[in-house]
Amino acid sequence: MAATRPGPDGHPRCRWCMAAPEFLAYHDAEWGFPVDDDRRLFEKLCLEGFQSGLSWRTILAKRENFRAAFHGFDIDRIAAFTEADVERLLTDQGIVRHRGKIAAVINNARRAQDLVKREGSLAAYVWRFEPRPEDLPAPQTASTSPASIALSRDPKKRGWSFVGPTTIHAFMQAMGLINDHVDGCAVRAHAAEARAAFARPA
Repeated sequence: MAATRPGPDGHPRCRWCMAAPEFLAYHDAEWGFPVDDDRRLFEKLCLEGFQSGLSWRTILAKRENFRAAFHGFDIDRIAAFTEADVERLLTDQGIVRHRGKIAAVINNARRAQDLVKREGSLAAYVWRFEPRPEDLPAPQTASTSPASIALSRDPKKRGWSFVGPTTIHAFMQAMGLINDHVDGCAVRAHAAEARAAFARPA
């Protein structure tokens, strides 16, 4: 099976982004481009946790609802959530109403606060785990990697939840820690250029 498929403009794309119309803009403008904004990084960690057992199409369709429900994934505001907020979110039909996943977001916000105090930023911490390109498998041939395993184990030791290796690998793909656009995808070169120009947070 070919790894790419022509997009609406005739240029090849990773096959998965042609599975649904809403995937194309996400694939072309977000997926694989490096991010150093703590709020966006935290949002993606949370949304990948919500995706566990579900499809990304489900989560992407609800992303704006998640942003509204969790105050734009403001770490400090979420860390202050109480049981009343959990009950509120469990009645919100616009999101995935899973008590364990909701509780994980609140717990992880509190753990993120601790991490930021130690590391300076969530971005500085996350980007320490960026793998060398030569240590990666061929694009989109693996659901975990040594880097994702390492970035899963360390937060777990610090009390984070819903951060398994597969979840973290998807996070690393999306946030540009790796360029997993397949060879031949028209966006792969753009993502590579963005990564080359990106100043890694210290």
